[in-house]
Amino acid sequence: MKTSYKNIYTILKLNRFIVLFVVLCALGSSAFSGWIVYDIHKKALNSSFAVNTDGQVIPLKWVTQKENLHIEASAHLDLFHTYFYDIDASNYEKNLEKALWLGNSSVDNLYRQKKADGVYNRLLQYSLVQKVLSIKSQVDLQAEPYKFKTTTVFEINRGTVVDTYELVSTGSLIVVDRNYPHNTHGLLITNYFENTLKKLFNENP
Repeated sequence: MKTSYKNIYTILKLNRFIVLFVVLCALGSSAFSGWIVYDIHKKALNSSFAVNTDGQVIPLKWVTQKENLHIEASAHLDLFHTYFYDIDASNYEKNLEKALWLGNSSVDNLYRQKKADGVYNRLLQYSLVQKVLSIKSQVDLQAEPYKFKTTTVFEINRGTVVDTYELVSTGSLIVVDRNYPHNTHGLLITNYFENTLKKLFNENP
């Protein structure tokens, strides 16, 4: 029996082929778009732009976090040892408060121990001036927590006598959230310990 209609199965097969083709094209287009976005994002992470005073856009290359970490770790340790040991009767409270933001309870315990031993009372009583001369730190960045060893040379001016000391301290650094302006490097000193303290020479004016 003849009919004016095409075979229904042929029409359905053609429709299914068209739908499948459209779906595959959509998936392929989505995948390609996703790859393009990922590639742009990856490139953006490795570069930045700044505008100078003339309004020109200057491309800047971001260094890796590892390279930045060495600089920030050294700066963090320099800052801490300066605040903690470069003190006198007029600034010791302000400096020590800043130093305590850079370390955990191990630093706070050392501060309390020094306070109980009368270190800061003698600073006030005799108007002592403790000045840091140099800070040298070695940091192992292989794995967190990052162990460090710092040699701090400082002098204590007693008015008529100036004594110079070398302090070797150790501890570890862990990464924390940056806290402006208290902890700008986003690092925290843990397990801090004063290993050795020796007198280098005695200078009499």
